[in-house]
Amino acid sequence: MREYALTTGGATVSGVTTLAVIRAAAAPAVNLEFLRFWVSQSAAATSAQQRIQLALNSGTVTATAQTPIKLKEQDGVSVITGSTTPGAGNCAINATAENARTVTLEDAFNVLNGWLMIPTPRETKIQPAGAASGFTMFFPVAPSVAVTGWAWGLHYGEV
Repeated sequence: MREYALTTGGATVSGVTTLAVIRAAAAPAVNLEFLRFWVSQSAAATSAQQRIQLALNSGTVTATAQTPIKLKEQDGVSVITGSTTPGAGNCAINATAENARTVTLEDAFNVLNGWLMIPTPRETKIQPAGAASGFTMFFPVAPSVAVTGWAWGLHYGEV
């Protein structure tokens, strides 16, 4: 399986934010299997809880284009490319405008510890080629501590 990361660090999060959005390319391209998710921050020493969601976003997103990086040296570039308005075959981080989403997982974490989710094989999320929605990591409420120093990402495989 070819594996890639969509990640950033030292980022500013202001308000309710889609941290990452990725949408599989049009069929008959590869499916995407999401293998790992994480969020952390390095600017605050104050304990606080933060909600996080994994969701399907069916609308338009305006965000920062980010190119996925390969995790195995021998792999080629991903079929997914960065875009400020991600559609099929695109991804982005740190959205400034977004639309309706359908939550598939709700969780919370302490900002001093960060959040890590490594689903077991039967729990991985698969986005089929040609999916109508983008897969997102989302803060449904603004962080109550520092807005700077955030890092997050996800690993996915092209299957």
